[in-house]
Amino acid sequence: MMRFVRWAAALVAAVLVAGCGGGPSGGDGEKNPTGPPSGPGSGSGSPTTAALPSSLTSQKLEWGRCKATADSATPSDAWRCATLKVPLDWAKPDGTTIGLALIRSRATGHDRIGSLLFNFGGPGGSGLSAMPYYATSVPALHERYDLVSWDPRGVGASGGVRCRGDRAIRAAERVDATPDTPAEEKAYLRDATDFARGCARSAEKLMAHVSTTDTARDMDLMRQVLGDRNLHYFGISYGTELGGVYAHLFPRNVGRMTLDAVVDPTADTWGHAENQARGFQRALDDYLKSTGQDPRKGSREIAGLLRRLDARTLPTSSGRRLTQGLAVTGIVLPLYSRSSWPTLTSALRAAREGDGTELLSLADRYNDRDSSGHYGTRTHAQRVISCLDVRQRPTPEETKRRLPEFEGISPVFGDFLGWDAAGWCHDWPVAGQYDTPEVSAPGAAPILLVGNTGDPATPYEGARRMADELGKGVGVELTWKGEGHGAYGNGSECVDSTVNAYLLKGKVPKDGKVCS
Repeated sequence: MMRFVRWAAALVAAVLVAGCGGGPSGGDGEKNPTGPPSGPGSGSGSPTTAALPSSLTSQKLEWGRCKATADSATPSDAWRCATLKVPLDWAKPDGTTIGLALIRSRATGHDRIGSLLFNFGGPGGSGLSAMPYYATSVPALHERYDLVSWDPRGVGASGGVRCRGDRAIRAAERVDATPDTPAEEKAYLRDATDFARGCARSAEKLMAHVSTTDTARDMDLMRQVLGDRNLHYFGISYGTELGGVYAHLFPRNVGRMTLDAVVDPTADTWGHAENQARGFQRALDDYLKSTGQDPRKGSREIAGLLRRLDARTLPTSSGRRLTQGLAVTGIVLPLYSRSSWPTLTSALRAAREGDGTELLSLADRYNDRDSSGHYGTRTHAQRVISCLDVRQRPTPEETKRRLPEFEGISPVFGDFLGWDAAGWCHDWPVAGQYDTPEVSAPGAAPILLVGNTGDPATPYEGARRMADELGKGVGVELTWKGEGHGAYGNGSECVDSTVNAYLLKGKVPKDGKVCS
């Protein structure tokens, strides 16, 4: 199974191309010394706060040295880590609690605004792993804000779910992701059922309490315990959907909120699959044009390569075989960043010459497989969270009827994303909660939405749709005519200065501003 909106979108692609200290180490709850910020985020009226027991709202975080995670080494002493206690079931705030792992580095300057909470996407991405790495690229924000992130429930150090072991994952990589025969279809769906059962065994009671809505409520408790009147937030990719859900639940608690690489909140399961097919094909076309190729001809050639791999896998230097599914994943990763396009050129050339080593290496990076053959669990958490969120359960019959439409959108990615819609939540043991998330946020402060016209994973149209859904006067759209996933920090001085002016000075840009 593959799902291309994930944490790799935000950070792994950047790694391809290319804790916790400061401040008091005791309990938190310190109020923002500068008071409520002026401009966006100051809100009108009192912040929205549900009646919660004081055992939650008055808890003191015990900040201490961070430990290495499964994905990263121990961060520097600039970082401190703590555990936030939250209800397992938000309908029973006085009941059983679970712990969420937080990471923070204090503002480096003296004119502190407050905390700036980051979610890097997925769902399933670890904030503990990503935050120290990402912080090096945002020194201006770090000067004025405490940089804070966390592992959401079901992720990493916060009860991270592992649905199957390494051996089973390796076996699943050989399952045909675009079944052509009844036997292949049966194997594909059986693999999906096995994965779902493994998730249920691992997550146990948490399985029904890892939704985006649960995490948005966790964020508001986090805001209170950190001592912030308003939530200042930077969400990337899936983190934009999470930000929209938070704004709907707590509109008057919204501070300065930036959503980059915006997920379309109006798209259901089929809509997301179609959006991604369109987005990745658009990025592939741009890549092919950059190499002097005709996009239609180049796409047909790549689709032909994938069809040949469906019949016969390619050898690699490791002794493993490059399958059709691994090949398409290897093609996807470099499309997240224009600077990775030469890597894609080299990998495709090698595959045409009969060597699958380079495409397999790219797929392994995307699939979080290390050199020892051990796999991470980001995709496990991603599936557990998204299948609890989304109510739709597309059937194989629906997929087969829609395949011509998907193939028309993308001759390279259409089949894979069409079948993925049928398999992703197949035979899932917990019902989903909605068809599309509710993000309307009347009364919220202006929220900055950043879209990139060349974004493969979250096509730029999502930013406008999010703005419309948030409501008049809330969603403010900023467009970058660029390439890759996301816009901030990707080489546009116009984007970076606009976002910084909003987050640091409260300066809201004109809705519809375009950076070329």
